[in-house]
Amino acid sequence: MTGGGPIDVDLHPALPGCQALLPYLEPFWREVVAARGIDELDLALYPRGAPLTARADWRPETGLPGATLEAVRREALDPFGLDLAICNPLFGAPALHNPDLAAALCRAANDWMVAEWLNRDPRLRAGILVPVEDPAQAVEEIERRAADRRFVQVLLFGSAETLFGRRANWPILAAAERHGLPIAIHAGSGNRHAPTANGWPTYLIEDHATFAQTFQSQLLSLIGEGAFTKFPSLKVVLLESGFGWVPNFLWRGVKMWRAMRQEIPWVDRSPAEILRESIRISIQPADAPEDPAGMEALLEMIGCDDLLLFATDYPHARFEGQAALPAALPARLHGRVLRENALATYPRLRETPREGMA
Repeated sequence: MTGGGPIDVDLHPALPGCQALLPYLEPFWREVVAARGIDELDLALYPRGAPLTARADWRPETGLPGATLEAVRREALDPFGLDLAICNPLFGAPALHNPDLAAALCRAANDWMVAEWLNRDPRLRAGILVPVEDPAQAVEEIERRAADRRFVQVLLFGSAETLFGRRANWPILAAAERHGLPIAIHAGSGNRHAPTANGWPTYLIEDHATFAQTFQSQLLSLIGEGAFTKFPSLKVVLLESGFGWVPNFLWRGVKMWRAMRQEIPWVDRSPAEILRESIRISIQPADAPEDPAGMEALLEMIGCDDLLLFATDYPHARFEGQAALPAALPARLHGRVLRENALATYPRLRETPREGMA
């Protein structure tokens, strides 16, 4: 690579729970949270003790994985030689049914991110956590935090009350585009609806395996509703979606669009063209062939060297040692995946903001 080290687009510092947010809440909400016992809630999207949630060598004897800046520096920032890392706290405030409480906790989580992380290491950037069930308040939070150039994307979780392409959610997309912020959709759910087409799963493995379906549903919604026609400069980044499903998605999406496009005349070009232009996907989990020939075949079917973004997905258990880059990924793409594609996707990563640094 030239020009600098890798850029990690999906790193997870641990937000210990609502107790940690009390100093960042307005007095009214601090009282509500304490009176209702919400300060004792965790609201983590991933079960803390599940093996996938943290790699064994990244799980401390006491406390949470990734809970301190020292641990993140020691286990992720320094070993991978990261120039920049985008912090995505997997905090379930957007899943709350009370939109005002959800908005208050999202505001507090973003303020916590600034004080506890962004101000303490110049390599860190973050996504803006928003109460997606209330688009008006989500836009307010985007506007409030957009002036801090260290916030580089709007962070949503994979499943919510409605599909993100629905017109009711367009104010969020409009605000993101206006500020040059990609929409990042991360694996996780508000659990408003069953994650499978046939109902609720029984085991965690079923929930994780069906994440790919959730991402495909959101992507189809954004394409079919015309979001990328209405907001042509919008970028959407899929985090922890995998990418092995993309060729099948493209084949079916293009086939159905050719047959049914009279129903959606605002979709003025092929879904494959839209994906290659507007969608980016993090490299972990790398659900792709382990042999170079198989990987080349997959990448040829996808047909987009700009698609993949480097991610460690720290501290989740995805690989051993420093093998975050799949061994079968061709060398010609290393520079693109490790750095160049992220710089092209996130305009703010090309800046060097200094305000607020401690």
